[in-house]
Amino acid sequence: MRFEEYERSDLACENFGSRSVHTDGAHFTERCVGRFRIGRWRICTESAAWELKKPIGTYVTFECGKIECLSQTENEALCRLLAGELKGMAERLTQKETNGDFGVFVAGLGNAELTADAIGPKTVSRLTATRHLREFERRLFRAVGCASISAIAPGVLGQTGIETLELLRGAVRYVRPDVVIVVDALAARSCERLASTIQVSDVGIEPGSGVGNHRAAVDRSTLGVPVISIGVHTVVNSATLVYDALREAGIDRIDDSLHRVLKTGKSFFVSPKESDLICDRVSTLLAKAMGLAFGGELATYDA
Repeated sequence: MRFEEYERSDLACENFGSRSVHTDGAHFTERCVGRFRIGRWRICTESAAWELKKPIGTYVTFECGKIECLSQTENEALCRLLAGELKGMAERLTQKETNGDFGVFVAGLGNAELTADAIGPKTVSRLTATRHLREFERRLFRAVGCASISAIAPGVLGQTGIETLELLRGAVRYVRPDVVIVVDALAARSCERLASTIQVSDVGIEPGSGVGNHRAAVDRSTLGVPVISIGVHTVVNSATLVYDALREAGIDRIDDSLHRVLKTGKSFFVSPKESDLICDRVSTLLAKAMGLAFGGELATYDA
């Protein structure tokens, strides 16, 4: 039995396989900026979506090395790249400029009590919300020159008893943003991806899918507005650890007894021992990137 069954990933490029993949209805481009490699996959047809096992849309992958190990200069450069991508994607999806008339609603998904799942809530805690300024301090809001930013960390079903989508749908109906940005921790297929790859996509997200806990999708069809997702890989299942070790040993097939062991191990997920540092660095990076993209002068905010 081959290993494909164990190669579960939330990362689009891992599902697509080789960078040289050629599929009708899908296009790939890549560029390097300093030490960062930026890959862009565009799926344009239903047949390509079926073949690549991802919805129609754009998937942008930033391969940046271990984020917690980046120098200050590298961190700032990555922040600017992410900000440019977020701003450009938001304007393309809405056909509007990200100025004072533009509304951004940020949702930090995940369980703040679990370090490996806390990137979403921690990112929200580091954002500077500005929507209330537009309502109550209009002169200050105009002077800052930012978009209207609102944010929420809705928790998880086990904490609230309410589906994430239900909470977000209610908030979005009231706030009426131009775009929703969801931030979440992802599951990777390879240990090398942990805290070293950031994925930005315009197709939304399905909370919990990476760990087999599928929840209702958060996307344009369910919220009624464009949704941008930002994900960073923080966990792999235990079977992946075995897979990586066997692959390095040149083994690509397993017998039935090892298959049974690996199948059991797929229910266990592990994260790096530096998870707390990773969560802190990544959430700060993402909050700053959104500040640069939408926050005007408030982009100088430092958590």
